[in-house]
Amino acid sequence: MRVTLKLATSLDGRIATASGESQWITGEAARLEGHRLRAAHDALLVGVETVLHDDPELTARLPGRSVDQPLRVVLDSRLRTPATAKLAGPNSLILTAVAPRPVGGAEVRQVEAQDGRPAVPAVLKALKAVGVASVLIEGGGQVAAAFLRAGAVDRLEWFRAPILLGGEGRPCVASLALEKLAEAPNFRRLDVRPVGNDLWESYVRI
Repeated sequence: MRVTLKLATSLDGRIATASGESQWITGEAARLEGHRLRAAHDALLVGVETVLHDDPELTARLPGRSVDQPLRVVLDSRLRTPATAKLAGPNSLILTAVAPRPVGGAEVRQVEAQDGRPAVPAVLKALKAVGVASVLIEGGGQVAAAFLRAGAVDRLEWFRAPILLGGEGRPCVASLALEKLAEAPNFRRLDVRPVGNDLWESYVRI
């Protein structure tokens, strides 16, 4: 399975202010490219914190073009996704570490857990079981860190806005618990290009 981590951050790698405000860090041109990335993947994945803070639709929207919508996936350890959430509807899959129960119109599956959260290998196995060959991870920092720690991220698509949010802002990647530089996930830059006032960087895992 091809796993891509998409990040939309400030120059200092923040995805939101300390209060959680995040819409919109990047500009319209970068957001359009983000929708093109969505349309190119079988599934879009976020953590429950993104659902609770932003209530995203997580759909691919391209002007003048109909799109086969990717499967919308939520990692929700304790099933906190509200039944009224935009992601709690058809074409949505919630993967949890607890016993399943109905959440709106979404499909809910229990998967093997690690430290109380859906384990990355179990998540990938569940996605393969429903025919997903490519997944785009869109947030948040805990989900990004989990997949990076597991060595499961094949590619980074990073949109950087020309603003600074400072140390109190929310990081795009949570703790990786690294003790040595040699343990850090390593990527090779493929491309850098401007999109409006933002910068779009593409990386592949080494």
